[in-house]
Amino acid sequence: MDIRIYLTCLWPGLSELWWRGRLSALPLAIGFAIGLNSLLVLKYLYPTWLDPLLVRSAWWVGAILWVCWSVKSVRELPELLSPRAVTDQPDRFDEAHQAYLQADWPNCERLLLGILAIEPRDPPSLLLLSGVYRHTGRWEHAESLISELERLEVAAAWEIEIEAERARIEQFSHPDDEHEEAEDDDSEPSPDSSTQPPAADAGGDAADLTAA
Repeated sequence: MDIRIYLTCLWPGLSELWWRGRLSALPLAIGFAIGLNSLLVLKYLYPTWLDPLLVRSAWWVGAILWVCWSVKSVRELPELLSPRAVTDQPDRFDEAHQAYLQADWPNCERLLLGILAIEPRDPPSLLLLSGVYRHTGRWEHAESLISELERLEVAAAWEIEIEAERARIEQFSHPDDEHEEAEDDDSEPSPDSSTQPPAADAGGDAADLTAA
């Protein structure tokens, strides 16, 4: 694993926010920022506000808490990056893919939901589940899933597949649009039949016109 990935562990709460988007870690990150800035202000800008011994003790306590939380973040980072790789549960994606190819939609959906319970931000599973929703006529669920997938940073490498799936959803969810357009084209009057004046019939009608 790239060593630069571990840099997010140096700021408490940042790794969970950055890699998983967990808003529950936001108060921790904000609290750390407030505490750090407060100690810097008391140490260097206004050192006479509090007893220097109290400020020094606060620095030591803060440093110990920072080290403990950084170690904890480093240990939890693999689970944040790839939960399916570190879980005790077996990876069922291959089974879900086979069920999809066999058009076993209920079984495929059950397997995919189990995978997403472990890794809610897994692009292949989300794409496959969107296909299940599309095949079972749940267009709104499929569109909502694709919209959610497009907002994920980890899905950037799946942009082509996401666009293709969205196009299929729009095609199958609105099948009557192209049919209505075709009917509109067929209903337009033909230039030969509507814009041209009727030709004079041969025989008596033509004779009557010339006689007049």
